[in-house]
Amino acid sequence: MLQRLYVHNFRCLENFELSLKDTPSSLLIGKNGAGKSTIAFALEVLQSIGRGTNRVGQLIEAKDFNRGRSDVPIRFEIEILLRDQLYKYVLALELPNNSKALRVFEEQLLVAGNPIYSREASQVTLYGDNIQYRTPQGYRIATPFSNQFPLTSQLMPFQVDWNLVALPLIQEHSETDPIRIFKNWLSHMIILAPIPSLMTGESNGETLEPKRDGSNFGEWFSGLLSRYPAAYTTADRYLREVMPDIEDFQNEKIGKDAKNMIVRFEANNAELSLDFKDLSDGEKCFFLCAVVLAANKYYSPFCFWDEPDNYLSPSEVGHFITTLRRSFKNSGQILVTSHNEEAIRKFSNENTFILDRKSHLEPTLVRLLSDIHINGDLVDTLIRGDIEL
Repeated sequence: MLQRLYVHNFRCLENFELSLKDTPSSLLIGKNGAGKSTIAFALEVLQSIGRGTNRVGQLIEAKDFNRGRSDVPIRFEIEILLRDQLYKYVLALELPNNSKALRVFEEQLLVAGNPIYSREASQVTLYGDNIQYRTPQGYRIATPFSNQFPLTSQLMPFQVDWNLVALPLIQEHSETDPIRIFKNWLSHMIILAPIPSLMTGESNGETLEPKRDGSNFGEWFSGLLSRYPAAYTTADRYLREVMPDIEDFQNEKIGKDAKNMIVRFEANNAELSLDFKDLSDGEKCFFLCAVVLAANKYYSPFCFWDEPDNYLSPSEVGHFITTLRRSFKNSGQILVTSHNEEAIRKFSNENTFILDRKSHLEPTLVRLLSDIHINGDLVDTLIRGDIEL
């Protein structure tokens, strides 16, 4: 469960801290341009690292420095509670004077306050419990100490190219290796800002890593059902709640390795089969929600959904948000943004964060709604954007 996210000098986020603690579902609200989507971009940087991207230039660009202030490193810190241990990852990226290439300034991973590895510039030092790691140079180094915390021993440092993040390069040894546990959590984050027109049911492969815009929905659906066949029941149950006339949905082969989703409806003794891509935008979001619910149950602990109420009718928003919150209350954590009145009403003051930015030259501020005194109707005030932090 995500406990804390800290971002500094990244776009409009300067000395920005979001503290979620043990809250299973939270809402981010604020005017357009306040920084809600930027939080998703920051999480996406970390997600990409978990999924294997190691070159700094593929993670951020020079324009990502706040107001071009490249003399101060961009800094990401994330704290996650996993298996009753607090994981903390720190990554600082810099752009040296007279250089066009971004590089790592600092990097470290700690568990329960004890280092798993640390790094300054190009020098990486590993810590562990008789686990072997493969360095970028191809050498295997064995760590010679107990797996009981605290960890006190350290290995001889080795060098990593400044332009590469070390985390994807360190080879984990087993499923209980903290490096593996942490990378899996990052890679399995679901970060969504779907564009239904890009979503199809076609797939030429399988994945458990959805794209932000939902454009690989077919491959995500195929990967989920292939790895976790029982996930079909979870998705089917939800879809029958929101579309009572649905009969079934199946991945049908259209080639040697290609599949396409067909959705069948039945009512009044009549049947209709539709290609997934021919569903309405709102119906595609229902399917997306169904897969999110199933993924949360079987493998994905965290979801960030930017405006999940988009493309839905007013009468559908309340049930949609309530279903997501109920699912993640039992397992995992969801963070959403919204401008929708009905969506806002589904959250309380204790799990609603307000983001404010006085101008494009000012950084984003964040406060918990319960810490702010508001006169008059809460939702009306929030929608008008009359709150200033």
